[in-house]
Amino acid sequence: MAADKAQVANTGLHDTSFFGHPRGLAILFMTEMWERFSYYGMRGLLIIYLTQHFLFSDERSALIYGAYVSLVYVMAIFGGSLADKYLGQRKAVTFGAILLVMGHFGMAFEGSGSKETMMVDGQEYQLTLIGRGGDAISIVKSAIGQSEISFSADASMMLVASPEAVGLPAEIATNSYQTKKTREPLYVGILYLSLALIIAGVGFLKANISTIVGEMYELGDPRRDSGFTIFYMGINLGAFLASVTAGTLGIVYGWQYGFGLAGIGMLFGLLTFLKFQPWLEGRAEPPNPEKLKQKVFGPINVEWACYSSALLIMAVAITLIMNPEPAAKLMAATGVIMFVFLIGYSFTRLKGKERTRMWAAIYFALAQIPFWSLFEQAGSSLNLFTDRLVDRSLLGWSVPAPVFQSLNSGFIFIFAPIFAWMWVWMAKRRIEPSTPVKFSFGVLFVGLGFLALVAGMKTTGASALTPVIFIFLVYWIHTMGELLLSPVGLSAMTKLAPPIAGGLVMGTWFLYSGLSNSLAGVIASSTGAETIGGKIVNAAAAKATYVSVYTNVAYVAIGVAVFMFVISPIIKKWMHETD
Repeated sequence: MAADKAQVANTGLHDTSFFGHPRGLAILFMTEMWERFSYYGMRGLLIIYLTQHFLFSDERSALIYGAYVSLVYVMAIFGGSLADKYLGQRKAVTFGAILLVMGHFGMAFEGSGSKETMMVDGQEYQLTLIGRGGDAISIVKSAIGQSEISFSADASMMLVASPEAVGLPAEIATNSYQTKKTREPLYVGILYLSLALIIAGVGFLKANISTIVGEMYELGDPRRDSGFTIFYMGINLGAFLASVTAGTLGIVYGWQYGFGLAGIGMLFGLLTFLKFQPWLEGRAEPPNPEKLKQKVFGPINVEWACYSSALLIMAVAITLIMNPEPAAKLMAATGVIMFVFLIGYSFTRLKGKERTRMWAAIYFALAQIPFWSLFEQAGSSLNLFTDRLVDRSLLGWSVPAPVFQSLNSGFIFIFAPIFAWMWVWMAKRRIEPSTPVKFSFGVLFVGLGFLALVAGMKTTGASALTPVIFIFLVYWIHTMGELLLSPVGLSAMTKLAPPIAGGLVMGTWFLYSGLSNSLAGVIASSTGAETIGGKIVNAAAAKATYVSVYTNVAYVAIGVAVFMFVISPIIKKWMHETD
């Protein structure tokens, strides 16, 4: 066995098949690119799909979205642990990819859509949308025909374009009718099941494929950081392509086409990983293959018990997605319990520099929360805002809202190399900011991004559309913050982790990333607007709510950033970087 490992290591040192890197990196690059393609393709459509197709309220849709995204991160801890102890990363990634293919294709089964009806003078009328996204037209249908509807500026009246076509008056007071929503239980169930499959799939795949990248290189191999940079670009390439293609297909042609394309992308990722597994050259195998064959319950062996754990993950996921309100509180409680455990662990198991480095790691895990809770508005409240209240016209094309989520990945392509060069340049001159200072500026930028967007909202009237340039601006500022915080944080966690708690520390980072997304859902729910048939009723009120919420969270973020900057010398001392 030792000879085999030595042979693999020696091969890795001399393998330069993929742009000077081991050819195994190519399969990991492509698999992760397609996995992120599927994830971001679905993510860009999800909040709009929930509000327009299933007619969930803005508040409930945001909480469902927050629960889903947070569980994606949290479950990665379980998938990573099972791979480390039993399955090995190769089997875990393969199983996760299979679950993802099933989940993404499941999202393409949408049914005929939910129905909303209103009662006027004892007569029932159906409210529906023609099209999807912000450009969809609201229609009222009766037994004799249909007509387009809109609402007065103060939302006191429903305006019927052709009242004679439906047998209604031209103006109907909004307090004179009631509405009722009817959903198809089968397809609501398929939605929850599909989201649970994706959560379990990402849980088995996400952390483990990154681990395999690390195993491509021996300790001290100077290509390691460059290899992770190439891998990171694959992530952003997948996210960029998905936002443009799946986002456009889903909004312009139909939900099933956008979700279906995401499923096809994941299928490509699975087939790529299966076909080129020999390129891994024996890496990422189970730590003890014989252990996997041991029976644990009747005919079920350890390996199939690991796979079966996905059913438990899915059951928990479905329960929390169906009940997103208590899910957010449960996530918060989990964060508090984990913090108490980590502090206790640092005092009982560590001492000296290892203890204070652990404190620094805990700080960075917690300090990311204000950043991601605001940054992740991109997929929820900011997505809905862009869809409903932004002039999305570019070169004569009304750009679907999910397409704008590609801006983050596009800006990373442009500015990540500049940041990498800038840190080297500053380090040579001994003026590079410390990691805690970079973190504080990352949080500052996410707050400034929302203040810039609020300023853009105020350049137009109460119910007028916001110029699209401010969407470009908020994504650019937030991406600058991401480049100051995300790669810096991951690097710091790997350096600060004690040898006996490496997995615990990285798991902590992902756990609090997940909790951040749960908080993001709560924040997004506070921006909810009243809708009928999936369209907002009062644009002015909706815009005022966004201004209020985004201003408040921006000032909180800026205040937190100032506090983080003030205490940065203490955190830097805990890190013992010069020892």
